[in-house]
Amino acid sequence: MTKDYADLHDPNAEYTMRELSAETMGATAKRGGGRDVEITDVQTTMVDGNFPWTLVRVYTDAGVVGTGEAYWGAGVPELIERMTPFLVGENPLDVDRLYEHLVQKMSGEGSVEGVTVTAIAGVEVALHDLAGKLLEIPAYQLLGGKYRDEVRVYCDCHTEAEADPQACADEAERVVEELGYDALKFDLDVPSGHEKDRANRHLRPGEIRHKVDIVEAVTERVRDRADVAFDCHWTFSAGSAKRLAAALEEYDVWWLEDPVPPENLDVQEEVTKSTLTPVTVGENRYRVTELRRLIERQAVDIVAPDMPKVGGMRETRKIADVANQYYVPVAMHNVSSPVATTASAHVAAAIPNALAVEYHSYELDWWADLVEEPVIEDGSITVPEAPGLGVTLDMDAVAAHMVDGETLFDPA
Repeated sequence: MTKDYADLHDPNAEYTMRELSAETMGATAKRGGGRDVEITDVQTTMVDGNFPWTLVRVYTDAGVVGTGEAYWGAGVPELIERMTPFLVGENPLDVDRLYEHLVQKMSGEGSVEGVTVTAIAGVEVALHDLAGKLLEIPAYQLLGGKYRDEVRVYCDCHTEAEADPQACADEAERVVEELGYDALKFDLDVPSGHEKDRANRHLRPGEIRHKVDIVEAVTERVRDRADVAFDCHWTFSAGSAKRLAAALEEYDVWWLEDPVPPENLDVQEEVTKSTLTPVTVGENRYRVTELRRLIERQAVDIVAPDMPKVGGMRETRKIADVANQYYVPVAMHNVSSPVATTASAHVAAAIPNALAVEYHSYELDWWADLVEEPVIEDGSITVPEAPGLGVTLDMDAVAAHMVDGETLFDPA
């Protein structure tokens, strides 16, 4: 039969996935040294953390299993199930080829951006873990080696009285003194009591004064003991964002994150260039193509891709390479379990311009229990030297915290 364009996106087409891969992506060369390995299955399980984390496992005929994680979100497990036939029979060592293969095969489901990219990223992280195990090297080595042995972690902080400047300052001091972090982030899109209409994105003078009070209280309390960033969650108009950023210029703000909605790059550029306050953007954009525009327009002072959301480990590396040409640091957004957090640390180890990786779960007392190895200690991650990601799922902990209705992974 004639294999036309429509056939290439039909999983029921009358030829094998091996033939499809050879035709669309280039034939896979045979290799020696026990490296002719094939993928046999891909499975997911969702864990009910402070977000519903989607864990991914890729199985092989060599008995070696790779573990990854996709950014949380509805539909991710279903998309990964849809992709599984495109992976079975493939060699997991071809990480980059398989990534592009999935992007092409899933184009009808929207593999340019959004949840489909997230699903592909979860598989890609698992492939890095798997390839590292098969080659007996840590994942950072697959990305070109490392610049650092430890990766700095910034702690996303919260308090029950999130709108109280002194409560925020108290929590900042506690996290620095008791938990050992020297990098923090607080939300700044919190109620002030002066709001009239939050839908119009306008900040009244009293609202700006309230946000300045939070910044002043926190930065003055920790002073040189910690860097502190502040997150706005895309809440404000261009004019309000510029007024807020200007009012914060006299304080030691590490960065102001996502002050305006993400869709309009012209507005983002205008806001960033209007102020001396460093502006950070990136978690709501996908793949290197979208973040490249931010960086090349110099619409961002610090870029913040979320590794298991933006497209995976190699895609984040590509973003960092573009950023490095503009002398822009990379501070990875991260709301993940220990699996993707560790994967982000491998990327941060492998790029010169890594600033820090976020930790968003300090209030979740069982977060570290999900893997057998320690991950964050004294405000940093020591990059594992074990093959792959260097973390092992604790299946008892996974089982104890699964989302209702989920099933545990099959044994390797």
